[in-house]
Amino acid sequence: MPELSIIIPAYNEAEELPKTLGSLHTALSVAGLDGEIIVVDNNSTDATSEIALANGADRVVFEPINQIARARNAGAKGAPTQFLVFVDADTRISGRLLEASLNQMKKGDVGGGSVIRFEGEINWVGRLGISLWERLSKITQTAAGSFIFCRRDAFEAIGGFDVKFFAGEEIGFSRRLKKWGREEKRDFKILTDSPAQTSARKLQWYSGPKILGWMIFMMLFPVAVRWRRLCGFWYRRPEPQRS
Repeated sequence: MPELSIIIPAYNEAEELPKTLGSLHTALSVAGLDGEIIVVDNNSTDATSEIALANGADRVVFEPINQIARARNAGAKGAPTQFLVFVDADTRISGRLLEASLNQMKKGDVGGGSVIRFEGEINWVGRLGISLWERLSKITQTAAGSFIFCRRDAFEAIGGFDVKFFAGEEIGFSRRLKKWGREEKRDFKILTDSPAQTSARKLQWYSGPKILGWMIFMMLFPVAVRWRRLCGFWYRRPEPQRS
């Protein structure tokens, strides 16, 4: 029986998965941990499943409804361990972070997350966004969707990720985990010593003004996360440029 299950929700992630899976295998080896890696193919139209298996995923689970909350829940449902770690398909983590997360859960903490860094050079929008998120994450103890960990008993007690939301599901998930944890006298923590590294691809896909426009729209109309068609920032990708 592995010590923990690492769940990767993946929609058309054939390009990112090899790097992410390689990073996870390295992290497990460095930390000396035995973990099962589960990729959830969220109704992809590319070779996500084949690439996942070819690059070291232990299992691929298929979730037909294209929604990240459902994908995360599907992966957790099939996981055999008491400790769950959710990593986005474009996010890389270290052995130090993985070991620290497992230690927190073994101590009894309900779960937590990590501060996040973008890979490579980023523009001013990226620097501003990641700085603001880090402050908010630390103050409110809210995990970013890129990296979340939790105990299975806590996950099941709160019913997993809320499928009413097509984006921002990690915020509600963090709040409900913290509430349940307070009742059980357990903590929810944001780890700061070894940040998770996530790709800055959206900063290349979209212009600064467009990203700021999306951010302002979501702040003014947070209810928009209940409709997939209003969450294109998370579900749509720009068409390849034709020469």
